[in-house]
Amino acid sequence: MTPPVITAYDWVPDFARGLVRDLPVRWALEETGRPYTVRYLPQGSQKESAHRALQPFGQVPTYEDGDLVLFESGAIVLHIAESGSGLLPADPAPRARAIQWMFAALNSVELPIADFGMASLFERDMPWAKDRLPVVRARVQDRLGDLATRLGEATWLDGDFSAGDLMMVCTLRQLRGSGLVEAHPALAAYVARGEARPAFGRALDAQQKGFTGQPPQSAAMLAMQGEDA
Repeated sequence: MTPPVITAYDWVPDFARGLVRDLPVRWALEETGRPYTVRYLPQGSQKESAHRALQPFGQVPTYEDGDLVLFESGAIVLHIAESGSGLLPADPAPRARAIQWMFAALNSVELPIADFGMASLFERDMPWAKDRLPVVRARVQDRLGDLATRLGEATWLDGDFSAGDLMMVCTLRQLRGSGLVEAHPALAAYVARGEARPAFGRALDAQQKGFTGQPPQSAAMLAMQGEDA
């Protein structure tokens, strides 16, 4: 059987390493024990027509498995989880709840985190940033408080580790260095448990080793608008 092919960048700025969206896809493949290959894209080439034929928004990752072509990391991880074993429970109700947590990670939790990232990193020099940043930070704090309350003292969000936990851990990792996750010891421990999984370590190591390219000449490329949302 020919292994699936995913796309990833061959270079990103230091702050984005370990956060680009091919990571959860790699992690899912590692958890399910499926080999894969990677087609690396130099920065800028993701916007060219050849890649847009696979990913209409000019982002990464994509996933190719025979005649099947997918984009959006959440959709890819869900497909991998449904095609293999170890990421979704067999029983219908727990399975539905695991998928529910995937959606929660990418919507209820990640949307305010993404807004915070834009405000604190890319828009911090804007004249309105000083007033806006506390507002978006408060939204993140509210979401993390809700999530910490729901997690409580549990190891994972709903029973055993699932694709829902995989996506949630990847989402929370976007806040590294902000101190926001660390304000909730249960969430910090939750993320650490995810990062301690051998499959995560293999995925992260593989991603890091793939950064062998050169930065683009245009500083505008550093805005990193090429990963999926």
